[in-house]
Amino acid sequence: MAGPTNTAPHPGRALAVLGALIVIMLLGIVGGNLFSPSQWHNDFKVGLGLDLSSGTQVTLQAKTLDGKPPSSSAMSAATSVILARVNGTGNSGAQVQPQGSDLLVVTVPGKGSEQTIALVSQTALLMFRQVLLYEPYTGSSSSSSSASSGASASASPSASASPSATATPSPSASATSTAKTSAKIVPDVAASASASAKATPSATASPSASPSASPSASSSSSTSATVYGDQSLVNKNVLKLFNKLVCTPNDTQAWKSQVGYDTDTPYNNPDEQVVACGQNGGQWGKYALDVAKVQGKWVTSATAQLSTTSNQWQVNLTLNSEGTSAFSTLTSHLYDTYYSGAQSGDEDDSILDQVAIALDGNVVSAPEIQQPIPGGDAQITGSFTQEQATQLQNVLKFGSVPLDLKPLYTTSVSAQVGRDQLVAGLIAAAIGLSLVVVYSFVYYRGLGVVSVSSLIISGLLTTLSVILLTKYQNFHLELSGIAGLIVAIGITADSFVVFFERLRDEVREGKQLRPAVEAGWKRARRTILVSDTVSFLAALLLYYFAIGEVKGFAYTLGLTTIIDVVVVFLFTKPMVTLLARTRFYGNGHPLSGLDPARLGARTPWRSSVRNPVRRRPDSATRRTVSRPTEGS
Repeated sequence: MAGPTNTAPHPGRALAVLGALIVIMLLGIVGGNLFSPSQWHNDFKVGLGLDLSSGTQVTLQAKTLDGKPPSSSAMSAATSVILARVNGTGNSGAQVQPQGSDLLVVTVPGKGSEQTIALVSQTALLMFRQVLLYEPYTGSSSSSSSASSGASASASPSASASPSATATPSPSASATSTAKTSAKIVPDVAASASASAKATPSATASPSASPSASPSASSSSSTSATVYGDQSLVNKNVLKLFNKLVCTPNDTQAWKSQVGYDTDTPYNNPDEQVVACGQNGGQWGKYALDVAKVQGKWVTSATAQLSTTSNQWQVNLTLNSEGTSAFSTLTSHLYDTYYSGAQSGDEDDSILDQVAIALDGNVVSAPEIQQPIPGGDAQITGSFTQEQATQLQNVLKFGSVPLDLKPLYTTSVSAQVGRDQLVAGLIAAAIGLSLVVVYSFVYYRGLGVVSVSSLIISGLLTTLSVILLTKYQNFHLELSGIAGLIVAIGITADSFVVFFERLRDEVREGKQLRPAVEAGWKRARRTILVSDTVSFLAALLLYYFAIGEVKGFAYTLGLTTIIDVVVVFLFTKPMVTLLARTRFYGNGHPLSGLDPARLGARTPWRSSVRNPVRRRPDSATRRTVSRPTEGS
């Protein structure tokens, strides 16, 4: 017969896994500052929400200009626009969260209510404007290259659009050219049969642009900025603003205050020339733009798709009848006037042949017009990734349904109130934790060491998790979140109470401590998992269906429930297993919390090990000697 299976527990392995998890979390927090301890204080920061710090929260209701409910793509574009606005003013920790189908909750730490409302409630409009002047940013190369990663979501397609070798043979020139953009706009050959005949001249004419690559490359590397375009086409006031304006990478909002656009919004007026900041083929710079000959409201559809011919992502654009006529006039004028000069290497014509797509005053793309587009169907091509093409698609869709953002209600919290609420939350957590610690030692005596240690480990993991979420997910702890963390103390306490009671039941049955630990754990494990599963599902449903601050409570409740499972399996149970091997706990010391006599054990195993009890023989086995009776 086979021997018994070895099921001996290995608590050291579980504790090693827990230690490795903590080390990994710490490495994730310090990141590149691993060998710079002086910088660690900047990494170990918990983001605080509005009610624990200070600032303003505005709830906006979004509607289209004709009063209809907004589409999901329009809400997504509006979120990107507002986030670019609030982050562009230097705010740290600003959040824009959609709620339901037509609400946006904007949280701006440290800002007053009037300033925040003025910033986020402006209607963002999409305009198609001819580029009249362009001056690239002449800062360090590292600053310029970072623009593609730090720009707003709506601006990233043009930032990353590198030359497309399959779309047209000319991008090799535009890759090194300062003035040329890598994005192109041509008729949609699938939607317009007449456009196919005109596609060939565009491709054959482009090789002539190659000789201009070297001169333009040298000018782009020059320390002094070069202005491309035609200043004679710009009115005097706008030219003054253009010369005054400084556009730095990632700046989508602060530049407006330089030219007075933060109090006035001429960039939403299609009949005025304006200045703007944005990208041109991955190069950040400033623009002077003509009046808007084509408006975003005339866009009827925009679709990002993979081209069957070039195998690259492109955006198909369709305009209504009014937009078709205006776009045809604009593209025909640019093509007839500037395209041939651009192809012959004239950098000024290369700029004047571009149409800037500007949303909320920022240029998100400036494609070059390669031929007239009379049919109202166009293709914007470039070396887009799927994500970049989708972002540009959403920008164009947003232009067709711009949203009117109406503030519903505003909440403003001062720094003193936020500090007081934070202190109150921490005091409440400390009181709850202290009561659990006192109860543990009074009722469980020596086992209280395990319960308190479990709470400490749980608190450590929770703190590290919140710091990681702050660093990588822009998480901000609110007062409701602190409430979820306080409730988590009870969840952790409930888990070790279940385990300890099952363990004490086994001791009452007369088992020695080591086997009692394993038997009690088997009985408690299922109960703990069921309890935590129910708690996690409740938090998940609450997070999904709730709005506002209740989401913060549900989030931290779900997070700490998961942490509770980790702590119980990787710390609480392994620690009890190790303590059971010591004399203090293993022999059932009266202060250990596992005294068999105090627990009312049927057969005190402690006595049977240390001081065996001498039993008297019972009546059935007692030997007797009888005397003979008389007459026997």
